[in-house]
Amino acid sequence: MTTPEPTPEAQADAPFMRTIKTYVLRAGRMGSGQVRAFDQFGPQFLVPYKAERLDVQAAFGRSAPLILEIGFGMGDATAKIAQERPDDNFLCCEVHEPGVGALLKRCGEESIDNIRIVQHDAVEVMDHMLGKDSLDGVHIFFPDPWHKSRHHKRRLIQSPFVQRLAQHIKPGGYLHLATDWQPYAEQMLVVVSAEPLLANTAEPGAGGYANKPDYRPLTKFENRGIQLGHGVWDLVFRRV
Repeated sequence: MTTPEPTPEAQADAPFMRTIKTYVLRAGRMGSGQVRAFDQFGPQFLVPYKAERLDVQAAFGRSAPLILEIGFGMGDATAKIAQERPDDNFLCCEVHEPGVGALLKRCGEESIDNIRIVQHDAVEVMDHMLGKDSLDGVHIFFPDPWHKSRHHKRRLIQSPFVQRLAQHIKPGGYLHLATDWQPYAEQMLVVVSAEPLLANTAEPGAGGYANKPDYRPLTKFENRGIQLGHGVWDLVFRRV
């Protein structure tokens, strides 16, 4: 397997934000159904952020492998994955209310019992609510690529954040990233490959990228991109 040499762009992740954030707030309007979902389904599926260790078994009502999803957008892929993998628990972090409302609505209406949502920054959730070596997997799908060079420092997948993630994943657990922006995929590959706690699972000759795991569904935007000839890159690393 050949790992690309670090480019100046990838090496420029050193001046990452002093306080790591997994999101940038954007305005968004909620529909009436999403608003109702907070009242109707919030008590069952929302986990309030507290700067103290989360009792995961109590939150889900059972003991099961724990997967952290960071930034689920409107939650369509999240819901499908949770339904595909009923034996896993999914703790999902998102700060944008329309997306949280949409996933709450879907969880309630489709009885998706293995999802819990924390409407808070994932770094603080990891640091305060989850212990080290506590996660069986982490999903980060299609994070903002910040296309302009002057904005690359805002990209989520950078060395300080990946180091933090790796410490929270159990030995044998995995990190799954996906992006439809090739320059970001290349940076991701360099950055994650440099983390000594993580090992790439890609097949030899695959350029470091994994085949899309069956559990990750194609989103409507991904399907549209494929029709236009755009690529999608998955990276799957294991905690050593």
